[in-house]
Amino acid sequence: MPLLEVTDLRTSFSTEDGTVRAVDGVSFTLERGTVLGIVGESGSGKSVTCLSLLRLTPRRVSMTTGSALLDGRDLLSMDDRALRDVRGRQVAMIFQDPMTSLNPVRTIEYQLTEAISLHASVPHAQARERARDMLTAVGIPNPAERLKGYPMELSGGMRQRVMIAMALLNKPDLLIADEPTTALDVTTQAQVLRLLAELRSISGSAIILITHDLGVVAGICEQVLVMYAGRVVERAPVRRLFAAPSHPYTWGLLASLPAMNVGASRIRSIPGSPPSLLATPPGCPFHPRCPLVMDRCRTERPMLETVPGESDHAVACHLPPERRVVERSRAAASPTADTRLP
Repeated sequence: MPLLEVTDLRTSFSTEDGTVRAVDGVSFTLERGTVLGIVGESGSGKSVTCLSLLRLTPRRVSMTTGSALLDGRDLLSMDDRALRDVRGRQVAMIFQDPMTSLNPVRTIEYQLTEAISLHASVPHAQARERARDMLTAVGIPNPAERLKGYPMELSGGMRQRVMIAMALLNKPDLLIADEPTTALDVTTQAQVLRLLAELRSISGSAIILITHDLGVVAGICEQVLVMYAGRVVERAPVRRLFAAPSHPYTWGLLASLPAMNVGASRIRSIPGSPPSLLATPPGCPFHPRCPLVMDRCRTERPMLETVPGESDHAVACHLPPERRVVERSRAAASPTADTRLP
């Protein structure tokens, strides 16, 4: 049994302008000890997908359907008490904005030790020692002094590291990391990614990593979901995705990476903007921006289907498989599209 099995997850928000379909039929499985990367432009539904799993979207204006089985238990149908026990112990989340996630009027020590005491009966001194050790592990100097401080006394990068430490305190079965390396320098970013890798190897934790950084995906993930307009447009092992991407949107993301090869002069961008989720275009949501659009793309929604000969690779695209190979080769031949794994 996989650790997490998500089926037809849909989340919508009621607004004054209409219904926003932020997540539209997302399905995936996550095995124990593996890292799943979720990539896509801002507004593609990455963060809302993971917030929906823990039912952290505002109930008054949102509706979530589908199923999300964690060890065989459906997170979406649990009562509130059972779900509170899961949050922070079995599933932890590193939020994107630490300033709005940390309590400004509580010390760092209070917030870290509270995360421990909510799920385990340990003396305060032991909880404090564990909190101090975790701050050291995420690269915060003088951890004993930092425990006495408040979030406002820390830089953005330091607050992010406190959030990471809080998420790792109880060694969760599943860690959801929403842009965990935002505002961190390259050295600290590598340290944080190494810490996540150690957590996985020691405790067997699975990780869902939400990021815009395809370099981070290449370095730590085994599986990748590419999302666009609330839908999964491609799912593949990370090396397969970088070596043989099958969706035009994925080609565009990879081609926008800065190239290291000789002769690269300009970074290519995907023309246009993501669609409004209030009124997603009919058919394939990417068709207004796709250079290979066909008449069928404008009217018929493509389903996520397995790529011929690759049972672990799926794509939602109407292009015939043989044409995908040809167009992918053309995209790879561009001097600005060096998509090799580091």
